[in-house]
Amino acid sequence: MKVITVNFLTCAVKSCRASPASTPLHFKDAELEQQELDFNPDLIRNILPRIDWDSLRITAQELGFPDISSIKPSDDQIDESMLKDLHKLLMETQVVEGKLCCANCGHEYQIKEGIANFLLPSHLV
Repeated sequence: MKVITVNFLTCAVKSCRASPASTPLHFKDAELEQQELDFNPDLIRNILPRIDWDSLRITAQELGFPDISSIKPSDDQIDESMLKDLHKLLMETQVVEGKLCCANCGHEYQIKEGIANFLLPSHLV
């Protein structure tokens, strides 16, 4: 599961849908893997307007990446070094094992072999 994916996810539990605490989901016991990809600055620039920056800052901090608080969503002149850092975090970093946890309800979604299981037990649907 690439780190960029979690930026677009919220908790699937019905009672969490309206809660702002259900996003971002938080990584727990995350086993990371780096997969080197060709750097594509245009792709990263196109992704920037779609990023939930508050969630990304939290995720980056939890995974031990440098603080990206200096980036602001309205920055038109993000330098190439920052684009490379974002590329590494968003596109090259994968979570292969661990859990995603909801801060609102505490539900945990297992991640195995890079795939998160979002199927809920019937009592949570």
